[in-house]
Amino acid sequence: MRWADLLVFCPVASYQLVALPFAILFHHLCASWCLSPTARYIFLLTGGCLLASTSAGGYAMLLFIPAATSVFILLFASQARVHSWAFSFQMSWQTLCHLGLRNSQDTRSAVVLSAVMLLTQKVTSLALDVHEGTVKLRPSQGILQQALPLCSYLLFFPALLGGPLCSFSRFQAQIKLPLTSHRPLGVTSWRCLCALALLVLRAGLQTSLATMQGCAHLGCIWTQALLFKLAYYSQWMLDEALLEAAGLGPGTGQGDLSGSDLWVLETSNRVSVFARTWNKSTSRWLRRLIFQRCPVQPLLATFAFSAWWHGLQPGQLFGFLCWAIMLEADYRIHPFLRAWATSCGAKLLYYSATWLSTQLIISYILVAIETESFSKLHQLWASSSSILPLSYSLALLLLLTRKVKQN
Repeated sequence: MRWADLLVFCPVASYQLVALPFAILFHHLCASWCLSPTARYIFLLTGGCLLASTSAGGYAMLLFIPAATSVFILLFASQARVHSWAFSFQMSWQTLCHLGLRNSQDTRSAVVLSAVMLLTQKVTSLALDVHEGTVKLRPSQGILQQALPLCSYLLFFPALLGGPLCSFSRFQAQIKLPLTSHRPLGVTSWRCLCALALLVLRAGLQTSLATMQGCAHLGCIWTQALLFKLAYYSQWMLDEALLEAAGLGPGTGQGDLSGSDLWVLETSNRVSVFARTWNKSTSRWLRRLIFQRCPVQPLLATFAFSAWWHGLQPGQLFGFLCWAIMLEADYRIHPFLRAWATSCGAKLLYYSATWLSTQLIISYILVAIETESFSKLHQLWASSSSILPLSYSLALLLLLTRKVKQN
């Protein structure tokens, strides 16, 4: 099997590997030549424009236009309105991109959609910082001097196609920090090796899935979900390896995936724990943007917005709605079950049963989210795999009814 075949599942991964030497070069120049902050901004912005043009071709304009417009909004909108203007424009633009490129078979469209979604995270996060007053964008400087850091932050190449969300304040601090020595590449190399190992494992499992086309029982669902998870895990490791190589790595616990996170995800017996650990920077962004700001049904609103942000495909609408219901059930079912698990044997049975149910429910949700057609979604819904989510939903209704009667 050729190495190129291992990257077919996600074109973003191949471009991240291509960008890796340039990230190392950037860090080398910063450490050896002590580049000024302005030179660093220009290097990162130029690299981002080149990476976008190379990976997305003509579709790159779908990224450059909202980036330039967002910078204009950030610089000229009032502090009270900047977040609403930036949020409305960016989500409207992203929705149009999703609708316009929905049936495209060109891999470049998938690359640019990924970049636009990440741009939305940066724009809304920065706009919220400005709105709350934690970031000031109106110092006594010229427009170009103010615009350069913003453009560089929105388009810097190590986090253009992937990577955990980094705040504008942290980005500025890292750029201004003088680097006097080379950053060890041990962490970067280790992450790349782990990512490639996961890619090889996924490629091996892909052959077994080829014989399960149209299959929707629990074993098939678990296998399909495992392939999706391996794809995400390897991509997140490559994303963070690229940032580490450039010396712009996330803070402790701020990344999307660590070794301990991988262990938590695969051994968790709680849907809520899995949800908090899965893609952590996006979870934190959704919590700040929607959950903490929504006065009514914040959990449902957060997952509804997540479906919108991901593209509003039929499977995404169903999958994120199902995830919200399963999460609500998780908060109520586990305290009830723990009250009955008093002996060691009962606790072991409780953990084993809830671990299995959690992994199967998450597998069901992931497969649903990745389903793009109504026919396949109906096939999934009508299969025996729906028994467990339906059971959780029924348990949620019974516990809610019980609580109402007690009150």
